[in-house]
Amino acid sequence: MTAETVSYTDIAYLVTGILFILGLRYLSSPATAPLGNRLAMIGMAIAIAATLLDASIVSWWILIVGALLGGGIGFYSARSVKMTAMPQMVALFNGAGGGAAALVSTGEFLKLAQSGEALGPDQTVTIVLSSIIGALSFAGSIIAFLKLQELMTGRPITYPEQQVVNALIALGIIVGAAGVIAGYDATPAFFLCLGGALVLGVLFVLPIGGADMPVVISLLNAFTGMAAALTGFVLGNNVLIISGALVGASGTLLTILMGKAMNRSLTNVLFGAFGAVHTATAGAAANGQSSGHVRSASAEDVAVMLAYARQVVIVPGYGMAVAQAQHAVRELQEQLEKKGVEVKYAIHPVAGRMPGHMNVLLAEANVPYPQLYDMDDINPEFSRTDVALIIGANDVTNPSARNVASSPIYGMPILDVDAAQHVVVLKRSRNPGFAGIDNPLYENPKTLMLFGDAKDSVQKLASAVGSA
Repeated sequence: MTAETVSYTDIAYLVTGILFILGLRYLSSPATAPLGNRLAMIGMAIAIAATLLDASIVSWWILIVGALLGGGIGFYSARSVKMTAMPQMVALFNGAGGGAAALVSTGEFLKLAQSGEALGPDQTVTIVLSSIIGALSFAGSIIAFLKLQELMTGRPITYPEQQVVNALIALGIIVGAAGVIAGYDATPAFFLCLGGALVLGVLFVLPIGGADMPVVISLLNAFTGMAAALTGFVLGNNVLIISGALVGASGTLLTILMGKAMNRSLTNVLFGAFGAVHTATAGAAANGQSSGHVRSASAEDVAVMLAYARQVVIVPGYGMAVAQAQHAVRELQEQLEKKGVEVKYAIHPVAGRMPGHMNVLLAEANVPYPQLYDMDDINPEFSRTDVALIIGANDVTNPSARNVASSPIYGMPILDVDAAQHVVVLKRSRNPGFAGIDNPLYENPKTLMLFGDAKDSVQKLASAVGSA
């Protein structure tokens, strides 16, 4: 490209790409994350402005109505969604991105097909891939949303010969794609691919549940990024290629890292039906049956134990998110620190329903980031910890992962809370967590159960510690 052919749009897109990369770089630390968000927002604003000024707009009215409608939905959702529902919103918005990529590619295909213009292999390959991956991401994200919103069961849904059915559908998509690329009856073959991708997206996520949902969300996010990048090739839009590639790469990397944190391969996550109910599993911890005795305690008893401790490690989980107890937890932390107690937080990579869920909640409550410790950093601390306070984190503290070979979570690294001198678990009941697996930690002689709503229980603890 010569200097004469470089347009202001190209320069604007280059600036946007740089801002996106810097935004991702600064998002790697909570201290600089607000700056990263602002840089990315500025980059997107530049890209939109450059596109509107450069492109030939077919209908400004359609554009304005679409922007107002989409912007209104996005603004309302971001302002009104509860932090407990953030994973659902992420899944839903991710699906919208995949669906948008599929629709744009479909529209471009129909426009070229109706024009009678012969489609080259480069055009058909990018259009077909963008449509397939976008449709798969859209359908899969909708199922993930329904599971997280509990509009359908969060347990894996399986049926006989499920993998065979999925393989046949995938084969049909490949055959249809080959037909489109070869030009044989292209339009029916294209819609065969599109329909097959939607069905496969649904069947792809149905057998996934439990602690695998954060991994699946990050994987679907990677799919949406790839679909967006391919759509950029379809439209010849450089900034869409850059942004899609960034999302796809970061989502893929996050998926790999989370799978590694669970000590499970991606194929095991996708095809292992984690959390499925098995009729013949060995061991009480593996099949959710328990005959052991648990010890319960009052908030006052636990408060005395906390107030006279030297170090307390708080382990947040989805129970904290559901009860919206993060602000009460921060209040308890402040009361403990007034007593001279050192407070740390143990964050498991898959705690909650999406990557970084606990970090987001605690950041909202202004918990200092240096007090948040990753699993590898905090596990050696438990042997020196007086009290491990677990707030709803069932699956990531389950000792079955270490010693029950028949358990679905066997081999998954967990937080070694049972190494602490005392363990206190805050839960509504003894019901198993999202993975549907009973936790033998509750029967450990050093464990006390404080039953009740997490927010109410933590508030009682904070008040009792303050007056201890």
